[in-house]
Formats: sequence, C-alpha cells, structure tokens
Amino acid sequence: MQKRKSKKINKLRGQRSAGYGFTKGHRAAGQRGGKGMAGSKKHHYIKIMIENPRYFGKWGFKRPQKLLDTPVVLNIGEIDEAADRLVEKGIATMTGKRYNIDVSRLGIDRILGSGKVTRKLNLTGVQSITPRAREKVTGIGGTIDLPAE
Repeated sequence: MQKRKSKKINKLRGQRSAGYGFTKGHRAAGQRGGKGMAGSKKHHYIKIMIENPRYFGKWGFKRPQKLLDTPVVLNIGEIDEAADRLVEKGIATMTGKRYNIDVSRLGIDRILGSGKVTRKLNLTGVQSITPRAREKVTGIGGTIDLPAE
C-alpha cells in the first residue's frame, strides 16, 4: 500500500496564519481586493488594462435604423430647380413651356411651400400639398392634379 501524501495544511497547523500572511488572510474576498470587477477603476485598473484595454469608453458606432412609414417631404422650390434635370432624365416631360411632373413617380408624399417657383409646373400624382405651395404653383400659371377627396 502506498502512503498518502500529507496535506500542507497539516504542516501549517498552529502557525496562526497558515501561510496566508497576516492573521485575517484568506478569509472571504478581501484578501484579493474584491470579487469580479471590483476595483476595476481603482486598485485593479492596471490588471483590467492588461486583460482588455478597450474595456472603458465607447468604441465604434451603432448604425442608425431606418424609420418606417415616414412621409417623403420636399419643397416646391426644389422641384422647380430640378425640373430641367428631370426632363433630361426622362422622369418629367415638357409641352411648350410647361413642365409635366408626376410627383408620385419621384416618391414624394407631401409638397411644402418654401422656395421660388419660376417655371409653369403641371403636377400630377400629388398626395398632399400645403396652401402656400399651391398658391405659388397656380400664381405663376401652373396646375395641380389632386386626388378626389
């Protein structure tokens, strides 16, 4: 039969601290300076920086999520400025000096009244338009085709 190896604690019996330094040594977590992330900003800061240098602070960014069901809004002045480009691309047509623009084809839900209107615009497919925008378009001789309400 083999003789069992005696445990070290048996040798240290009667030594008061049993090899853990001062008298209270090895009781609870105080000996190691706390449990888990305790002291990560104080006495264990260096340890945390070695293990994970990016632990503190913010890193990267969260991609903004698209908002659903938000109406696409555009000013009448911007439509007026883009009229020539829309004709070039084939999105709008011209009859004489009038620009025929299908607003629903552009994906616009609402037209606001900011900006200058210098061209005669015939707007079709308009879902919603402000009174100021309507006034500017009709004031210069254009027309707006609104859905029947």
